[in-house]
Amino acid sequence: MTFYFFYYIIILGGNMKKVTILSLHLGYGGIEKCVSSLANMLVDNYEVEIATVYKLYEEPSFYIDPRVKIIYLTDVIPNKNDFKDALKNHKIITTIKEGKKSLNILKERKKKTIEYIKSCNSDVIISTRDIFNTWLGKYGKENTLKIGWEHNHPHGNTKYSNNIIKSSKNLDYFVLVSKALKDYYSDSIPKSIYIPNVIDYIPEKSSNLKDKRLVSVGRLSPEKGYDDLLKIFKELNKTYKDWKLDIVGSGNEEENLKNYIKENNLEKSVTLHGFKDTKFIYDLFNKSSIYLMTSHTESFGIVLIEAMSAGLPCIAFKSAEGANEIIKDSYNGYLIDNRSKEEYIEKVKKLMDNYELRKKLGVNARESIDKYSSSIIKEEWISLIEKGD
Repeated sequence: MTFYFFYYIIILGGNMKKVTILSLHLGYGGIEKCVSSLANMLVDNYEVEIATVYKLYEEPSFYIDPRVKIIYLTDVIPNKNDFKDALKNHKIITTIKEGKKSLNILKERKKKTIEYIKSCNSDVIISTRDIFNTWLGKYGKENTLKIGWEHNHPHGNTKYSNNIIKSSKNLDYFVLVSKALKDYYSDSIPKSIYIPNVIDYIPEKSSNLKDKRLVSVGRLSPEKGYDDLLKIFKELNKTYKDWKLDIVGSGNEEENLKNYIKENNLEKSVTLHGFKDTKFIYDLFNKSSIYLMTSHTESFGIVLIEAMSAGLPCIAFKSAEGANEIIKDSYNGYLIDNRSKEEYIEKVKKLMDNYELRKKLGVNARESIDKYSSSIIKEEWISLIEKGD
């Protein structure tokens, strides 16, 4: 038990503070994983509630401690993909219908979220989206500690960053998950605080790095650069026929990736596993030898520290800003300049050819993750929450 827990029992008569996390949904995604992890971390010390707009699945995609209360604010489901499909296929009447439906869904989202914020009796509310920041700052009760929590790097998108800055205006604190984000926003948002994401599970054993397997995990969307990963692997496969590539994740690029794999005769060497749970992913890490990231942008890259916890050396492009904070070049992996596929391929080959080098970088990788442990990150969040008193 921490000092803060004794503080509640002795001074406050056991009345714990209540913390609410505002979330868009609890499906598969980086932010959603972080929401689940934060709720699980804080529930020993606070009464924790997640208020989420949409219920996409019967159960949350990531484990959430049963002591955490989950409230679904609406019973509607976004129709973004249906609208896009109708538009793409030139179905005019369907496009109009889906467009109207989308507007109604957004109205419902705004109405229900604002109603919730106005009535919420939590001591602390943590917002995870810019639109929630705005509503929380405007409608949150005066005595509620209002915290914004930003996970996405704008990557040169000034419209996005301006929205973030504007949305944080009436918040008490603004938490950023990487040093790069903190540096980016600190001048415009003086109340910025850096708290990295947490790794909530560290396997007892690391991979022996002997299996000829490459692995990558993430959403199959354009910004993750899986098209580049397949092009890189295609070149590697010409020489290293016995190495396999496993990709875990789902998303709107899945069909394009499947087509590329088929067109380039890579079916025997590349496996798209779709979305899988944490146990599957860690089991796969334990059978792999190198972790590959090809993201164009990455605010933090929690999957990197998860892979490192299994002792995997990691390779990423420097364009994935968060990777620069986690990977120390030539120490626990490699960082590639200018999205050079040639240099990327060279570094992968270097690790493929040298088992002792893989082991050395893998040991360093596993040692690199201590600062992201739940015990350390939890105390940083508690310190911030108590600072609001």
